[in-house]
Amino acid sequence: MMKSSKSKVISNPKKTSKDGEKVRNKKVTPIVSRPSEEEIREKAKEIYLQRLERGEQGTAIDDWHKAEEFLRGS
Repeated sequence: MMKSSKSKVISNPKKTSKDGEKVRNKKVTPIVSRPSEEEIREKAKEIYLQRLERGEQGTAIDDWHKAEEFLRGS
């Protein structure tokens, strides 16, 4: 003969406001600001000048991508 076990179901308590109304959880989406083209251009120029001072090889497009990554925080 098999014994059946009853499992307890535990539910999360409902959140309510002061007035007793049900409160919904809201997902918060962070606001990601995108750098403007002018900001990217200025940073790319700065990266270019620093690269020249160090005597490193590179291209303008590489500088542009590095500037975008830097300004976006990637």
